[in-house]
Amino acid sequence: MGRLLLLAVALTVAVGCGTAEAVKCPDAGCGKDAVRLALTGVTVGQAVVAVLAVLAVSGEYGTGMIRTTLTAVPNRITVLTAKAAVLGTVVLAAGTVAVLASLLGSRYLLPGNGFTEAHGYPPLSLADGPTLRAAAGSVIYLVLIALLGLGVATAVREAATAIGIVLGLLYLFPLVTQVVKDPDWQRHLQQIAPMPAGLAVQATADLNELPIGPWAGLCVLALWTATALLVGGLLLRGRDA
Repeated sequence: MGRLLLLAVALTVAVGCGTAEAVKCPDAGCGKDAVRLALTGVTVGQAVVAVLAVLAVSGEYGTGMIRTTLTAVPNRITVLTAKAAVLGTVVLAAGTVAVLASLLGSRYLLPGNGFTEAHGYPPLSLADGPTLRAAAGSVIYLVLIALLGLGVATAVREAATAIGIVLGLLYLFPLVTQVVKDPDWQRHLQQIAPMPAGLAVQATADLNELPIGPWAGLCVLALWTATALLVGGLLLRGRDA
């Protein structure tokens, strides 16, 4: 678990800072969202977080340790709740480190690429309300992705299947929305897709153009997560280990 957490942090920071280093803003009003650029790495780090969450459950099923766990704690919902609490806590800590490091690194990298006050981009700071919301929302997003993976893994038990389902929801769902030609349907699909909706919380510019508002989008992801945990909990309680 520790190595996967470190990998998630490293990928999140590396991709975020790499994006900040690569994107240029040569003129005022270049139309880029600097905060969202800095937090781009969350779209990659979330995959590791999802895998970590799945392995936290499927590993016990693979080794048979789940029987020992359920013997020690017969109340299966208590077991799932405890796993969710532990997983949520460690991802919260790792996600906070990753997000803060991404913002700090980008704060120094972005000005060199034209993201300056002269071009309408003050230095990234958590004292700025939208930036703070994007940062806190990104951490919450990662926690919700972890709990989504936990719920799916509890429901299907098999690691490869669970990983495929979670990563499909995160990465394939948005691709499907791009295939749809009707702009209204495309917008509706973006409003319910876990990743596009959830990551709307990172936006700090042109909010009126988003398919869904920042906090509303995070609530959509929370609904996906709650559904996965509910289904996983019901199946865990109703079937043999």
